[in-house]
Amino acid sequence: MRMNQVQRSLKPPRPKSDLSSIESLIKAMLKKHRSPLMLIRRCVLEKQYQRFRKCLPEVMPYYAIKANPHQGVIKTFIKLGASFDVASANEMKHVLHLGASPSKIIFANTIKSREDIESARRRRVRLMTFDSEPELYKIAKHYPKAKVLVRIKVANEGSVVELSLKFGSDSDQAFFLLHKAKTLGLVPAGISFHVGSQSKNVENYMQALEISANIFKEAKKNGIRLKIMDIGGGFPIQHFDNEIGVNFERMASQIRKQIKTLFDRDVRFIAEPGRFLVGPAGVLVTQVIGRTFRNNKNYYYLNDGIYADFSGMVFDHCKYEFKTLRRGLRYLSALAGPTCDSFDTMSLNTEIPELYLGDVIYVKNIGAYSSASACPNFNGFPPAKIILV
Repeated sequence: MRMNQVQRSLKPPRPKSDLSSIESLIKAMLKKHRSPLMLIRRCVLEKQYQRFRKCLPEVMPYYAIKANPHQGVIKTFIKLGASFDVASANEMKHVLHLGASPSKIIFANTIKSREDIESARRRRVRLMTFDSEPELYKIAKHYPKAKVLVRIKVANEGSVVELSLKFGSDSDQAFFLLHKAKTLGLVPAGISFHVGSQSKNVENYMQALEISANIFKEAKKNGIRLKIMDIGGGFPIQHFDNEIGVNFERMASQIRKQIKTLFDRDVRFIAEPGRFLVGPAGVLVTQVIGRTFRNNKNYYYLNDGIYADFSGMVFDHCKYEFKTLRRGLRYLSALAGPTCDSFDTMSLNTEIPELYLGDVIYVKNIGAYSSASACPNFNGFPPAKIILV
């Protein structure tokens, strides 16, 4: 260790029950497999699903498979009784092949190709979203009598990923679009919205539900009985052990009250959680393959990086907590991936013990938007092997 390197104090240890189980699992898996590894814990998938159902019993979760389309994840949710949110014909084929029912799928992409709409018709996936008049003409031509939800633009304040920039009709156009759907021979079934990904601001949901309830009333007054309210996804998770501002139970309680206050009892509620269901289940295990010293800090090069399973740092604007199996005094350090691109750097200011070749760095809560958005074999480096445990 260089003498001029700034030494950091030890942080309070986490409870042994939390650390020991994960670290014992990591050690056991490294005896059987080469890193990098993406460990998906089935028990956590089940826990998150049951947690959602307990907190929002009126709302059926449609797992957004883009978060992590691994077949083991999807099969687990099929067994639990979940429904599924797909954005393409390929995702649709994937979940159907694994055993999902067409009646438990929503084609929740407001811009669909003609071929994908025809694929939905052949596979009897009837429920889909839209947000524009041209899309209605396309759906009516290639899937007569499809059931459609109009997606409206709502506030995304406080969300990590803004999703109303690209999708959603203005709310004052919603009834017109629903009426248009009916005249074209489609079935106007309801409304959908999305408050943005990793949303910690429950007011986004409160406002969106109020706007939607007014559209339901307008439609009813004009002879269109809407039956489905899709409240989207965006439900937040903790990425850091001591992260504050994330309380799903409290958020869900407020959403439930708003639902009961604003909507008739016969309205069917659905949601599109992705990160919430699969994010906490993932543990990424990497190892140090090189080290150097520059800018008065240790630089560690890992066998996984931005182009692979840390891709969520770019595409999902995500930040992760880096942990090590090695104990000791912590020093300001940098972490980089294995490729020949300087952009492939995960952190320049992580506090970790001094590490050596082969030492493990792992990240919890990384099951969503990581392996799913990895670029396969950039520079010849494969992404992590996914193992359901």
